[in-house]
Amino acid sequence: EVQLVESGGGFVQAGGSLTLSCAASGFTFDEYALAWFRQAPGKERAGVACIDATHGSTYYADAVKGRFTISNDYAKRTVRLQMNGLKPEDTATYYCAFPGDCHSAPDTIRDWGQGTAVTVSS
Repeated sequence: EVQLVESGGGFVQAGGSLTLSCAASGFTFDEYALAWFRQAPGKERAGVACIDATHGSTYYADAVKGRFTISNDYAKRTVRLQMNGLKPEDTATYYCAFPGDCHSAPDTIRDWGQGTAVTVSS
């Protein structure tokens, strides 16, 4: 059974930084992709970043390129999202997801974390 447990959300002022972590279990960590999605109030859930553990390839939404960095800690089976230069529009609940492959369609993803809230004040 895949389990994903996020941590690290919180409240930060615009321009600040936060690091989200997702501890993963139930699958071979270095053989699959993990991703971060976010959902702002009144909006649909959207992909933020994805990392392919096999090749180390990373993918980012245009809105976060150059500001966010996704990375794997293989020893701790944890995927992290370093968020710098935060903007009020980054305010959302952030979810860790197990798509298996970074090219999987979001509606095929069955395994999600519980979410962690990020609030960025102006």
